[in-house]
Amino acid sequence: MNTGELAVLGELYHRYMELQLGLCYKYLQDRGKAEDAVMSIFEELIEKVKLQKIDKFDKWLYVLSKNYCLMQLRKENKKSLTVIYDNELMHNQGEKHPDNDWLEEDFDEKMLEKLEICLKKLPEDQASCIRHHYFEKKSYKEIADILNQEPNKIRSYIQNGRRNLKNCIERIR
Repeated sequence: MNTGELAVLGELYHRYMELQLGLCYKYLQDRGKAEDAVMSIFEELIEKVKLQKIDKFDKWLYVLSKNYCLMQLRKENKKSLTVIYDNELMHNQGEKHPDNDWLEEDFDEKMLEKLEICLKKLPEDQASCIRHHYFEKKSYKEIADILNQEPNKIRSYIQNGRRNLKNCIERIR
């Protein structure tokens, strides 16, 4: 990317910086981290813009920023929390250890009970993919290999499962 293109990209990004800061703050809950994220997203943007065809910059930037923030939260959670999922332990002793970054909420005992109820209501493909991805920290590819499915199908199961879990949990409240 030449200097002129970088200047144009910088000007375009500048138009969305306040929105970016608000979005990052929403996820990271810390102004300093949000400001750092806005700058890091721009650095990431410089590389990613070369690789992708972008039809609607604002929507593409929103997704890029949201994913960046979620990855930061996931990294923080990995440092502070090791998640062990043992199906037998979960049912025999009632202990639940899900990773909470994907629903963007802190889990208390009541929320964990709701999560377990709603996981049981999901179609088996969605529940299985969610358990592999969030509890066992498996990648889409690893899950696809285990279930003998395409990675895009796994992504779909996880996205639909997350949406269904969220809707189910909100109905229980």
